[in-house]
Amino acid sequence: MKLTFLGAAGTVTGSKYLLDTGDRQLLVDCGLFMGKKEYRLRNWEAPPPELENIDAIILSHGHIDHIGYLPVLYKHGYRGPVYSTVGTFELCEILLPDSGYLQEEEARYLNKHRLSKHEPALPLYTQEEAEACLKLFRTVDMEEPLGIDGVDVHFTRAGHILGSACVHVTAGGRRIVFSGDVGRQHDPVMRPPVPFDRADYLLVESTYGNRLHGGIDPATELRDVIRRTTERKGTVVIPSFAVGRTQAILHIISELFKAGEIPDVPVFLNSPMAINATHIYCKHAGEHRLNEQQCGEMFSVADMVRSTEASKALNTNDGPAVIISASGMATGGRVVHHLKTLLPDPGNTVVFAGFQAPGTRGEALLSGAETVKIHGEQVPVRAEIVDLDNMSAHADYEELLEWMRQCGCTPNRTFITHGEPRAASAFRDRIQETLGWECHIPEHGETVELP
Repeated sequence: MKLTFLGAAGTVTGSKYLLDTGDRQLLVDCGLFMGKKEYRLRNWEAPPPELENIDAIILSHGHIDHIGYLPVLYKHGYRGPVYSTVGTFELCEILLPDSGYLQEEEARYLNKHRLSKHEPALPLYTQEEAEACLKLFRTVDMEEPLGIDGVDVHFTRAGHILGSACVHVTAGGRRIVFSGDVGRQHDPVMRPPVPFDRADYLLVESTYGNRLHGGIDPATELRDVIRRTTERKGTVVIPSFAVGRTQAILHIISELFKAGEIPDVPVFLNSPMAINATHIYCKHAGEHRLNEQQCGEMFSVADMVRSTEASKALNTNDGPAVIISASGMATGGRVVHHLKTLLPDPGNTVVFAGFQAPGTRGEALLSGAETVKIHGEQVPVRAEIVDLDNMSAHADYEELLEWMRQCGCTPNRTFITHGEPRAASAFRDRIQETLGWECHIPEHGETVELP
């Protein structure tokens, strides 16, 4: 049995793990590379030859760095099944077409303003191609056994976003557990991750492998940000992941309003994708901590902005406001236009509520950049920049270690993935020191034998 790391090795994006059981080839996760240009260019390369004969794709959850490469494989002829939880599929129904649409929009913008060296600039894939690959999906409930030609698969709750799961694959008497992205014990919205009961081999993410989340209550920190920005008559803009963080932020703001802890300022959710995702969260109330009333309050706390015209109008808004808009790392989407308008004004505040990958605008802003490039222009950064670190949906290293400790077994080998080099290295050392497990940090494209 062989395992090949075609993504999320040495970086936090592009998750793709190819498991060759000898009889079947299964691809676990199928994500886009994001962040640094050297990573993003991998998306444009021809699919690796290892992916030519895969029998099935299994998805851990619905974030683009885990699902966004599916339309590329479809474009190159893949017509096999794609297995996921129900929640993941329903999120893919909005995320994948939106991804195709945004790439078409970016290509149109680059061509209109002659900002690309390519003539013409083309999208990686189109909205139509993204919609077409949805017909390949087959949904599976959590804990439901799934047989794929002699290979046994099941999902357990990962607690990261709606529908997120750890993937358990058993073949030839060996069980390989793919952690996906592991959530937190006390997330304001999601239920905690379920410990695994057996793993001969474990692939575990290390996004926060060298960091602990802050001890400050994110609700308190967000309250203070909104208060002081309102006093300046400024706007709070929150680049937010459409799935997961947006819903948590809406819930917190709703609770702050109910408690009378923030002034009565207008709140705008300017992301059609996030609006649709919030509908899905409300539909699956049993899968998270929020009851029916809280779901309704989360959805009603903000004005939902769908049209392009209404989105543009927000940039001329006079007076205090809170704008929540995608994308979460400020790499694209409507939030980029807001940043272009709002960053030069010291009265405004930009709040980041999740991990910012190296090479993204979000990472540059948190690192103290004095200017950032937007649509070919250098935009001065005078607005206040805030890192709401404790809002992350990823477990930190202590939470990951506790989750692994609860399993009650010792894997033959643990592979540290989905982390920047420093984070992965630090997490490997902590696992070896505290648990005594044998660990390995794979390189991109590396193939290992699972004896």
